[in-house]
Amino acid sequence: MRILVIHNQLWAHYKSKLFCEINASLKHRFPNSELLVAQIALYEAARGSMQDQDDFLYDYPYQVLFQTSLDKVGFKDRLSALINTFNSFKPTVLNVTGYFDWAQVLLMVYAKTKGVKIVLSSESSTADHERTWWKEKIKSRIIGLADMFFCFGKTSADYMISLGVKTSQIAVDNAAVIDEAFIKSNFDHSKELIPATLKTDHTFVFVGRLAEEKNLQMLTQAFIKLQMEEPVAEFWNLLFVGDGPERQDLEILASKSPFPERIRFAGGFPWHKIPGWLAKSDVLVLPSSSEPWGLVVNEAMVCGMPVIVSEKCGCAQDLVQNGSNGFLFNPKKQQDLEKAMHYFMQNPGRIEIMGTQSAELIKRFSSKKVAEEMVESYHKL
Repeated sequence: MRILVIHNQLWAHYKSKLFCEINASLKHRFPNSELLVAQIALYEAARGSMQDQDDFLYDYPYQVLFQTSLDKVGFKDRLSALINTFNSFKPTVLNVTGYFDWAQVLLMVYAKTKGVKIVLSSESSTADHERTWWKEKIKSRIIGLADMFFCFGKTSADYMISLGVKTSQIAVDNAAVIDEAFIKSNFDHSKELIPATLKTDHTFVFVGRLAEEKNLQMLTQAFIKLQMEEPVAEFWNLLFVGDGPERQDLEILASKSPFPERIRFAGGFPWHKIPGWLAKSDVLVLPSSSEPWGLVVNEAMVCGMPVIVSEKCGCAQDLVQNGSNGFLFNPKKQQDLEKAMHYFMQNPGRIEIMGTQSAELIKRFSSKKVAEEMVESYHKL
C-alpha cells in the first residue's frame, strides 16, 4: 500500500497524533507500506497562535507544501502542488480530509482516472450549517467519488448516509480523537499539585471560545439562578477557560450574581495547558447552540469527568449517556440546564462515579484504536 493523506494544516495537534498512530500501525502490520501526509500549509490564519508546543513530535512522514498560512495559498497553486505530490508519490490509496476545497475535489477526480482508491474523511453533520438543496446535490456528487469514509462520529456518519453513502462504505465512525495519554498525564500531575484546602469546593467548567454560538449567556444565567435558589450553590464555582467577543458581556452579567467571586474568567490558553484547568474542576459544561463536535468533551472524559452537553453538539449521541456519565439538554431551555447542574449540586458523591463511566465510554475513541481501524480499512481497499 502507498497511502497519501491530504490535510490542510500542520498545526493541528490531535490530527498529528492520529497520523503518528497510523504510521506506527502501518509499520507494525504492513512494513512494506508507505505513508505520506501532505500538509497544504502550516496553519489557518484564524488559528495562527495555536501552534503545538515546542517539543511536539511529528512522528510520521509528512511534507508541508506551503510554508505559510492556508488562507494565503491560492487555488491554482494549491491544485498544482497537490497534483505534483500525487504524481511524485504514486499512491494506491488517497485519503482526502476535506471536500470543501475544490483543489482537493479535482484531485479526487484525477485520482479516480488513475484507478486510485479514495477515502474521504468527514467531520460534517446536519447541524453544522443551514442546508440548501442545491448545495446538498453538489456534495452528493462529490462524495460519490469516494470508495470509503472515515467519520468523526454518528452524526457525521448519518449525514453522509443522507447524502447517498451506503452504510457499508463507512469504515470508521469514531474518528474524533485526541492525545489522550498527554491529556490524562497532565491532568493527573496538575491534580496532585492542588492544595487539599481547595478540594472542598466544586466547579463547573466551560472551555472554549467565548462566543455567541456557545450559549454562555444562558449558562451564566442558569448558574446565577441556582445561586439564588439553592443553598449549596454557595460552595460551587463557574469557571470560563477561553476568550472571545462575549467576555465583557459575560463579566457584566456575572457581576449581578449574589456570589460574583464564584464566577471566574481564566482567559485563553493553548491546548496543552487545558488539563491543568480541568484538574481544578469537577463537571464540564458545553452548552453550545451549534457545535460540529466538541473535542473538549473527549478531553474531560479522558480525565474521568462527568459532562453536561447540549443536544446540538456533534459529540452528544456518541459520548453522553444521559444519567450515566452526565446529561444532555435542550440549549433553548434554560430549565433543562439548571436541572442538570442542580443534580450535581445535590449529589456531589455522583461526580466520581459518573466520571468513571466517562473514562470507560471514551475508550472507543482511543487514537491508537482508531488508527488501527483506519489501517485495516486501507488494507481492505
